[in-house]
Amino acid sequence: MAVTAAGAQKTAETVEAVFRIESARIIAGVTRVVRDVGIAEEIAQDALVAALEQWPESGVPDRPGAWLMATAKHRAIDLVRRRETYARKLAEVGRTLEDAPPPEEPAGPDDIDDDLLRLIFTACHPVLSTDARIALTLRLLGGLTTEEIARAFLAAEPTVAQRIVRAKRGLARAGVAFEVPYGADRAERLGSVLEVIYLVFNEGYAATAGDDLVRPALCEDALRLARVLQGLMPAEPEVHGLAALLEFQASRIPARTGPGGEPVLLADQNRSRWNGLLMRRGVEALHRAGGGPYGPYTLQAAIAACHARAGRYEDTDWATIAALYAQLARLTPSPVVELNRAVALSMAEGPSAGLALVDALRDEPALKDYHLLPSVRGDLLARLGRHEEACDEFERAAGMARNARERELLLDRADRARAGRP
Repeated sequence: MAVTAAGAQKTAETVEAVFRIESARIIAGVTRVVRDVGIAEEIAQDALVAALEQWPESGVPDRPGAWLMATAKHRAIDLVRRRETYARKLAEVGRTLEDAPPPEEPAGPDDIDDDLLRLIFTACHPVLSTDARIALTLRLLGGLTTEEIARAFLAAEPTVAQRIVRAKRGLARAGVAFEVPYGADRAERLGSVLEVIYLVFNEGYAATAGDDLVRPALCEDALRLARVLQGLMPAEPEVHGLAALLEFQASRIPARTGPGGEPVLLADQNRSRWNGLLMRRGVEALHRAGGGPYGPYTLQAAIAACHARAGRYEDTDWATIAALYAQLARLTPSPVVELNRAVALSMAEGPSAGLALVDALRDEPALKDYHLLPSVRGDLLARLGRHEEACDEFERAAGMARNARERELLLDRADRARAGRP
């Protein structure tokens, strides 16, 4: 049967959507075979190409993710067979991949059988720099493009691209084992793992590029990994702090967009749509983090808890939020933290107080292309009645924004400021 152009396009969109969701699991599964994350990513891409070639003719399989995984693993086996250097590994993996039953349940928390968790600890190996660990894991587990990762880092795209290439080569040269680390090594690598999960969640919660504001699949993967880490390291406060933060943030996702996918600002969100179960899980995780001293993720979770406790936007305890941001700024100095503190201070003490902080950040190199800086400044200027200046700032922010939904919102706010409306 002939395939129409429209049908082929629809199938291609399906393939790409499925691959975006499944790519991390496919790469993790193939890495178990070839023991090289760079080769595993290439094989996963080969499976994507095979689907693009075959599915328009054969139709989309009932279990497309399983089809991609099976295709990738068979290609991995073929690669092992073709290369003499993998001959010894073939004897180890040849029987298990095609005929063996699923692995038994892990015996204990130190034996968690989770390829994704193995992949994230492998990508966060100390042989790599911290930036390289985060960039590589975002690429492999989050399926993000180099451009999206660069924006998450507030870094130049060529820099991040080189970082990822060098990271893959570094892991291959060092022969890094595909495993969850144990003992002191695990504790040493935890901080990087937490940061990776945090950045993956953030990319899902507020996509840096594309047509959608939210990518729930990324949030779900990050939240799942955070929960796995809670079981793995129940005595580590910051693991619970990160989990609490993600639970609170995920609870708001249903209210963050309108019927057409347009962004809904926090002040305008229907709080009855916030997920009560996730908020309760956040409270529980924050309680398990203990009474302090708080680390950076637990401090952010405490800020999120202030929003969760407010039944209405007008009831938000902005003074406490501003104080928590001040603590966070002392613990982990960052221009982005200062920008958030400026927003909270403007709500607690008035827009002039916030504007003074924002103006101090205008020459900060790390925020040069960060669209939220002019966006926040535009909001503060609008609240001060300086509408023409506010319009200019919103238009500048729109020019920087890569996400289509955010750009539309910022242009709408520019129009409102031009007309002297809030």
